[in-house]
Amino acid sequence: MGGFARIAAILVAPLLLFGCLLTPGKFVSTMTINADRTFAFTYKGEVIALDPSSAMKGFGDKPGTDDDATPPAKGTSSDGDDQPALRPIAATTTKDAPEEDAETKNRAIAASLSKEYGYRSVVYQGKGKFLIDYAITGTLTHNFTYPFNSDAEAIFPFVVIELRQGGLVRVKAPGFASNANSNGAGGMGAMSGSDQASKSLDGVFTLDTNAEIVSQNNEEGAKIIAGRKTIVWKATPLTKDAPSAVLKLAR
Repeated sequence: MGGFARIAAILVAPLLLFGCLLTPGKFVSTMTINADRTFAFTYKGEVIALDPSSAMKGFGDKPGTDDDATPPAKGTSSDGDDQPALRPIAATTTKDAPEEDAETKNRAIAASLSKEYGYRSVVYQGKGKFLIDYAITGTLTHNFTYPFNSDAEAIFPFVVIELRQGGLVRVKAPGFASNANSNGAGGMGAMSGSDQASKSLDGVFTLDTNAEIVSQNNEEGAKIIAGRKTIVWKATPLTKDAPSAVLKLAR
């Protein structure tokens, strides 16, 4: 792995140890942005919480080290001394502890998200899977990020709205592409946990607006219905480009 990715691993590691890496599963999401700066956002479906330790597994490793090393012979230690083959037994007896810790943390995340404005329903189904029903409306006087919760310490957003000069607004959904995290999120696509989560990606993201569309990256373009423009992106494990659009508002 290159030097940039190793540096990114150093920067990302503390976030994963103390934060929570959430990724979308099966979902339907809609972003409505009007020329007068009013907006509405909904997300309904699955959210998957990755185990930080598994997400970091193998991230930043150099080829031919550790993972590629030849394991010691059965019943012996790595330094050659004879040892009873008890390590697998010990590993088995302690295996459930991290899983129990993860379940406890995920239940706490569900409780924390339930208290946040916009969450109409948060149900934790176990094994890192949540069912979310989220809806919010407002005015774009500042940037918008989803999801973010300071108590749950959720990181790596699904959808971001950035306000720019000249009445421009940039909408990007990095969470709705399997390889989006490899750009701008420190090479997250190389993480084993992230790869596993991308296999669950199955959703539809719709942008609805009456503002001018300056640019967008959907090959099918926008459909115009009753004066409004609609762009629909499908998110699958094969999706490489995150949905993106730039709009020009009236003021």
